[in-house]
Amino acid sequence: MRAAVLCGTAGSLLLTAFTGAPAGGAPARPDPAGLTASDVTRGTAVAAARAAAAGIRFGACAKETGLPAGLRCGTVDVPLDYTHPDGKQIRLTVSRTRATGKDARNAKHQVPRQGALVYNPGGPGASGMYFPLFGSLPEWKRIAAAYDLVGYAPRGVDRSAPLSCKDPKRSVKGPSQAPTYPSESYKKERIAEAQAYARGCLERSGETIRHYTSLNNARDLDVLRAALGERRLTFMGASYGTYFGALYATLFPSHVRRMVFDSAVNPAPGRIWYRNNLDQSAAFEGRWADFRAWTARHDEVYGLGSTPDEVLHSYEKARAQLAASPAGGKVGPAQLQGAFLEAGYYDGFWPQRALALSAYLKGDPKPLIDQAARPEASVGAENASAVYTAVECNDASWPTQWRTWDRDNTRLARRAPFETWDNVWMNLPCAYWPVPRQKPLDVRTLPGVLAPTLILAAERDAATPYEGARELQRRLSGSVLVTENGAGTHGIAGGPNHCVNDYVDTYLLTGRLPQWRARCAPRAEPRPAAAHPAEPKPTAPGDRAPHTKAGRTSNAGRAS
Repeated sequence: MRAAVLCGTAGSLLLTAFTGAPAGGAPARPDPAGLTASDVTRGTAVAAARAAAAGIRFGACAKETGLPAGLRCGTVDVPLDYTHPDGKQIRLTVSRTRATGKDARNAKHQVPRQGALVYNPGGPGASGMYFPLFGSLPEWKRIAAAYDLVGYAPRGVDRSAPLSCKDPKRSVKGPSQAPTYPSESYKKERIAEAQAYARGCLERSGETIRHYTSLNNARDLDVLRAALGERRLTFMGASYGTYFGALYATLFPSHVRRMVFDSAVNPAPGRIWYRNNLDQSAAFEGRWADFRAWTARHDEVYGLGSTPDEVLHSYEKARAQLAASPAGGKVGPAQLQGAFLEAGYYDGFWPQRALALSAYLKGDPKPLIDQAARPEASVGAENASAVYTAVECNDASWPTQWRTWDRDNTRLARRAPFETWDNVWMNLPCAYWPVPRQKPLDVRTLPGVLAPTLILAAERDAATPYEGARELQRRLSGSVLVTENGAGTHGIAGGPNHCVNDYVDTYLLTGRLPQWRARCAPRAEPRPAAAHPAEPKPTAPGDRAPHTKAGRTSNAGRAS
């Protein structure tokens, strides 16, 4: 929950139901840092004090980052294990642009600096190093005038002590199958792959992999706050970033200045992460239906059918043809499904995907190959997948018996076939995870303890279903929920909806919030394209690319 992006992604059934040891692993255990765990509390305080004294020395970004010269980069050290703050340290990379002080509405007015705004795009496994670049976009200029924009790569990600579970050269390159109703023999193949992947995580990253958790991401955030010289944190998290942001608010409520939770993961302990994954698969069926209904309304452009069922028939016809003869030797059913899954995250992709499907069925495979063929396996993609898996497997208990996964997802696939089994294969290594798990923290704050916070949600978001935003609001006292009615794009801050952006700007610039809940009309539907459209231009951080789960198969991943 990528993400991108988890991305709402999967939670435990009831935590008490799965306390036995995973196959080849150790039992779930309480996090040694619960709210009363003095060792971890002390360790976090020690690390934060040390970071405050050291600060961050910003300079030119390393060429390997690919970031432009105008961005400044630095590092901050955090303990691998917060129970031993003076033990092994890992180095997180950080990026920043300074507040411009320029009033976008009045050039003669100098905007006072309010501090640093730290951003996380989700994942787990996504890097926010690019975030400061969004300050140049019109939707972000007011915020960039008042705040230093700060991005960073969380522990394990990119250059921040990177994790690895598999040699990227051994990754599936496609084309590959993605059966909607897998056979028993196919299931056995995927079980063996999941077991091997879980073993590979331990073999390639070692026992230290147990320290890559959402709770430690929250503690790292407090060390980063201190290193930036901020007495209290101003933070925006999207997708999975809302989850460890909520953990931060629970662990360090007095350190919060302002927080924006964009597309919220359901933080209820009983849904981290297995149950959240089931919810996500069900919700993607609704978004898949939204896309088909939109395509049917524009049948005169695409010729894929005048009803959602007719569009589905066209899609299934393409799947069958690709199973028999992959397009360009690169695109099979799995790559097709991955491309259309991305359209479930962002409706800006709808015109491209519909046009590519139409062209393919008319004999021109090039647009589909351009959109669906996955690039050669890269170190970055494998790293993102490894972090996603480690964090979610470490965070909570998962069912350790295949029959539980098979039963739950067979039932779900009867009514939500589009994404269900792909989601299973993404998360199945957690059934065989070889190191101890934690019990999720009960996200909750008492009245008056936490500064008011802002929650954003699109009503038909599939990656982080809407109920997650309502659950987060129930748990964070004084929080306000702003809903984009009828919309389903994942990550809505800084996008094309001016109503949403006005609430975000007003909150971050003045601290003012509406009463409890507010609603915005949906963004305009995408316009159909009769010719191959350009890639949608990003305006929100989440629009840069789907901050989805980094898939180990050839499929695109999912967010959290």
